[in-house]
Amino acid sequence: MITGPVALTIAGSDPSGGAGIQADLRTFAAFGVHGASVLTALTAQDTRGVRAIAEVAPAFVAQQLDAVLDDLEVRAAKTGMLHRAPVIDAVVALLRARPLPHLVVDPVMVATSGDPLLEPEGIAALRARLLPLATLVTPNLHEAEVLTGHAVTTVAEMREAARELVGFIWAALTPAAAVRTPRRAARTA
Repeated sequence: MITGPVALTIAGSDPSGGAGIQADLRTFAAFGVHGASVLTALTAQDTRGVRAIAEVAPAFVAQQLDAVLDDLEVRAAKTGMLHRAPVIDAVVALLRARPLPHLVVDPVMVATSGDPLLEPEGIAALRARLLPLATLVTPNLHEAEVLTGHAVTTVAEMREAARELVGFIWAALTPAAAVRTPRRAARTA
């Protein structure tokens, strides 16, 4: 029996343990949270680079997500490496059907080594379909530039990018939902 809060990571696997679901599960455990995971891609990588990526079928990603949500009371989830637009669409479809209280979207696009982790078609899917479901978006500067379409190097540009990213989230809210969700407004500051 699982006791305590449950968080879910929906991400790729990093066999070196430096990122992906392995790092997420370690972080959850460090905070006393039970971690569940849904694999979206398998990587063959080490601390120097990504050698190969094996895709996980979108239908299987959805089956994993259903299995976890059928069994555990997930209080929060985060996404990481989703790799492809069809995987993003599968995750979005399930999260629309089975909304979670909190969704953190880490728009993982490139490994620390510089190797791409999100196919180009996935960027549009992430921006248009996944970001609107997010409670919080955690891009690095490069990811913020890709998502907003402009340079993010100064503090002023960072603030503007944050406003634009919050706009993606707000765009999905109906007026009634916006009234019930005042916590989202705090992120524009």
